[in-house]
Amino acid sequence: MNGPPPGQVNLLVGDLAASLAFYRLLGWDAEPTGPHVEFAFPNGLSIELDEVESVRLWNSGSPPAQPGSGVISLGIGSRDEVDALWRTIVDAGYESRQVPFDAFWGSRYAIVADPDGHQIGLMSPRDDTHRHWPPRPAPNV
Repeated sequence: MNGPPPGQVNLLVGDLAASLAFYRLLGWDAEPTGPHVEFAFPNGLSIELDEVESVRLWNSGSPPAQPGSGVISLGIGSRDEVDALWRTIVDAGYESRQVPFDAFWGSRYAIVADPDGHQIGLMSPRDDTHRHWPPRPAPNV
């Protein structure tokens, strides 16, 4: 990769407290500063949640709040941990966008949505014994 690495991802949220409750289920925790919170990771990447009034301070061209269509995928330690974390999040009342399944690239993969519709992928390490080609459609939610 020759381009600059990502250093920060900002997500627009409707209710910071509701979003924090979701992300704490992933083991992310930080204290908000007003309508903003930053999750800083050891690799230098930060994911930041901002309510509308915070975004307007640094992005005058921000579009209206809408659920995102992108996916932020997290590296989960094992196939079983993907299933367990997905179950924890769904049992807490959050939406599943993709049930856990063995993806064609060899990972166990699932997608959940935070309170604003941002999609969070839960992905195990790749395991060649679980790879398959051609890809089959992902199972229904």
